[in-house]
Amino acid sequence: MPVPVGAVPGGGGPHGPSTFDKLKMGAMMGGSVGLIIGFIFGFTNIIRFGPGPNGMLRTLGQYMLGSAATFGFFMGIGTTIRTDSSPIATEAFGRIHRRPLILPRQYQYPRASRDD
Repeated sequence: MPVPVGAVPGGGGPHGPSTFDKLKMGAMMGGSVGLIIGFIFGFTNIIRFGPGPNGMLRTLGQYMLGSAATFGFFMGIGTTIRTDSSPIATEAFGRIHRRPLILPRQYQYPRASRDD
């Protein structure tokens, strides 16, 4: 059975994602990037300086979670701010980037009245 457009939860439908959906999406993207960066930096620091008193897995986990939380927070806020615009700016952008108006060949431009 086909699902009507906009009936899928979180899908956004014809109006696009909500501000909260944008926040979640940015936080998930930033969190995944932060996990990878935390793994890389944590692993290199463990190799260089040793795991310390907490052990290797706990130290690596701390690097990964700290980096994921930081990246996720800032990416979520940044995505929300970046995609939230005023209707006036959206309308101006649409006017600038709309397709050019093509006039028929028979069209006569109105003459400007001059007081010569």
